[in-house]
Amino acid sequence: MKRLPLAGRHVVVTRPLAQAGTLAEMISAAGGEAIVFPLLEIAPPADTEALKAAVARIDSYALAIFISPNAVDYSLPAILAQAQWPASLVPAAVGQGTVRALAAHGVGGAVAPTERFDSETLLELPDLQAARVAGRRVAIFRGDGGRELLADTLRERGAEVDCIPCYSRRAPAAGAGELLSRWQSGRLDALTISSSEGLRYLVDMLDASGRACLAATPVFVPHQRIAENAEALGLRRVVLTGPADAGIIEGLCTYNWAQS
Repeated sequence: MKRLPLAGRHVVVTRPLAQAGTLAEMISAAGGEAIVFPLLEIAPPADTEALKAAVARIDSYALAIFISPNAVDYSLPAILAQAQWPASLVPAAVGQGTVRALAAHGVGGAVAPTERFDSETLLELPDLQAARVAGRRVAIFRGDGGRELLADTLRERGAEVDCIPCYSRRAPAAGAGELLSRWQSGRLDALTISSSEGLRYLVDMLDASGRACLAATPVFVPHQRIAENAEALGLRRVVLTGPADAGIIEGLCTYNWAQS
């Protein structure tokens, strides 16, 4: 029988809990043990007034951008509770996971990148060019804080942009004891990191010995920006994969584990 590519490997999945299942299942199907250890906890925003105001004037927007599946899950029910999705409102998403989340709520036809999934790529699409957005209102549904590139660029292109925080991100309440125990017992072979913010939380929760273990462990990341941040934090074995879960699992399955 052919040996599965991740047989005997213990791989940490650090996506938020609601988004961790697919990658964990892929790792298990490839023979590995998936250790779900979310580095971001997702919760409703502390202040819901901006979301309530956006819902009340949803018909005034020409374009609604959802940054993540969490942005969909924490905003769309409130929008659809008021009325049907406006026929004139174009939905847009940064990634295909967010497109699927929109579709699960009955909102299809989302504008989204098909290869690289980030704000830069979304901004390259025709629906976000100045000819389409100048003089029109754009809603960006996102977590609290985050990059301003999308909003700033659309404003430069003449759009009136509202950034609507519809969920909050915070460090996990649990400490890193499980990871430290696994490192010490040799039951942690790799981590998958899909958020620079989550990576910073991880580094902050580790002591010196934990950071040394992290630096020596293969870390698989799906975006160049995360790879650069990881290297800046002292990680020495950063593996840049293709985008999304599909890219991460391909990177894991084709990695030369013998060098580990």
